Amino acid sequence: MISKMQETGVIEKFTELFNELEDCDEDNQKQKIEEMNTLTEKMDREELKSIFTLELFNEIHQMIEEKKLQLGNAILLLKHVGYWKVLINTYFLCFKKSLLNERFERMILEEEKKRNEKNEILLDDLCECCFLLKDRFSTELLSICVPCLLKAASKKDENEETQKEVEMALLALSNLRFIKIEQELFLNEIKEIIKYHQEHHNLTHLAYQYAWMFLIHRFVTNRSLEDAIVDELRFPRAATRELEALSKCVDWKKKEEVTKRVKEVQITKRWVCTIEVLFSNFLSWKDEFMELICCIVGLCRVTRENEEIQGCFRYQLLDLTQNETICIEDMVKSGYISLVLEDFLQSTLNDEIMFFSFDIYLSIFGRLNKKMDDDSKEEERLKNKIAIFEKMEEEGYEDIIISFHETLNFLNRKYGSGFSLDIADYFVNV
Repeated sequence: MISKMQETGVIEKFTELFNELEDCDEDNQKQKIEEMNTLTEKMDREELKSIFTLELFNEIHQMIEEKKLQLGNAILLLKHVGYWKVLINTYFLCFKKSLLNERFERMILEEEKKRNEKNEILLDDLCECCFLLKDRFSTELLSICVPCLLKAASKKDENEETQKEVEMALLALSNLRFIKIEQELFLNEIKEIIKYHQEHHNLTHLAYQYAWMFLIHRFVTNRSLEDAIVDELRFPRAATRELEALSKCVDWKKKEEVTKRVKEVQITKRWVCTIEVLFSNFLSWKDEFMELICCIVGLCRVTRENEEIQGCFRYQLLDLTQNETICIEDMVKSGYISLVLEDFLQSTLNDEIMFFSFDIYLSIFGRLNKKMDDDSKEEERLKNKIAIFEKMEEEGYEDIIISFHETLNFLNRKYGSGFSLDIADYFVNV
């Protein structure tokens, strides 16, 4: 059994309820597990990991084996824990080593072999538990679970129960991150799910996000998906609409409101991280990217008080700079260059923001100082240099950088960044 912990509150209550499970009938077990699931949603990452250890997963396995815990009730607990784990972006590295994981994988393989007699609801539940609770999968498990969950996610009924099932199936799929999956296992099905929603709006906002996360994560290992993602399904337009809606539903400048709207913060972070994957990998510029970049610039400004989201934006902005598919002129037009310059002008500039700002500007300057073979592109490069030079001169950028000169050594030591100590490298010369 779980030993009593020193912590009070949700962990202590969760422990107490778990230790009572084996003495309950099925209905009482279910009631206690529903209470435990409610408690789970009050836990942060460290609290969740302190509860769900290798020992606990093995204990659950043993209780199922000895018929002290009904399998359906165990699944009810584990699916919800997996849901919350993904929502707050943490990991259980211990689950894949557990006897419970071995049990579930064995049951999936056995259920799949039944063909016409298989219990599809049980198979869905087992696949969701595995995909939500761990991050490594065999090719065989993927070949069974991916089609199974896409089928569950393709249900078109809009009643609340079906929507929850669809959302959970897509959440489990989205947690596959950057694992390579054969295209024939998923592409037609996920495209149909997204297209149907774009026409009929049958998915919840979360389910729609999970569908995109699953597809965009496949893009990292399969660049041929770019046409489907950008041209056919219009991801930039879809992401812009979703981000604009999120920017309006929270007053990002009021810390107390942002603190209360944890769900919206997490949803925003996931959209930003999903877009970052696209910006790191796309191969050809599309006009719709401009609208999305403008939206990101606007959202980055209004969320400046939220360090969690700003951390996501820093990586995304750096990816934008380093992807040479995006021309400097579009960065100027979108307000992106001005945004980064504004960071230097903040009165409370922290080390991390300073590091990213230097890194971003060095990337921009490197591109601006690289002469182009094509005459028209060279003309555009010089025009951009003048525009950025004038903007920086107007804002007093040169004086700001000189004032930070002594900081460069510190940033190099702290981040291992290798920033040049020659201050002239940080200026645009026309």
